[in-house]
Amino acid sequence: MPYTTSPVLPAGTLRRSPQPVLASGDGLVLRPWRIEDASAVHEAFQDPLMHQWHLMTSGSQAEAAGWVEGWLTEWEGERIAQWAVADAESDLLLGRVALRDIVLVDGLAKIAYWTTAAARGRGVAARATATITRWAFEEIGFHRLELLHAGANHASCRVAAKAGFALEGVKRSAFLHPDGWHDMHLHARLRGD
Repeated sequence: MPYTTSPVLPAGTLRRSPQPVLASGDGLVLRPWRIEDASAVHEAFQDPLMHQWHLMTSGSQAEAAGWVEGWLTEWEGERIAQWAVADAESDLLLGRVALRDIVLVDGLAKIAYWTTAAARGRGVAARATATITRWAFEEIGFHRLELLHAGANHASCRVAAKAGFALEGVKRSAFLHPDGWHDMHLHARLRGD
């Protein structure tokens, strides 16, 4: 059955070229993951604060290496695109930013991120989110980007606001964290915002 509208972004929009390296212009670089990042990823997931807001836990460096290997293949599938967030000078891993739940036909994706303990409080997540947002809108042509976080995660709420994502509402009891069900804040930006 034919649609009455054309796809916002056609299939192949992402995979037609290699995953780019994106400079924030303020000391960060968003780059594709490398296998050698596995030890830093494992270390990042030893932080108890990561376990408060993320469901994954890394039991070993080998397990983290498996994650990274998976992240490296996701670009081709055009459903998830993940970048390592690193210091532009030292290449020290500071976190991760991703476009998840990509729906090219609708020009829609969700932004996700985390930062290492050493990177927190330095604006890394907000700067990485702003960088990926600019690229998604200006270079690729996405129409809408969403950002969800637990309502109790005040730091993520600040990241969303700093990156220009308006709070659109609350999804009640929408995500199960280790301490129980959490309401989720839904923030979004449109291409013209």
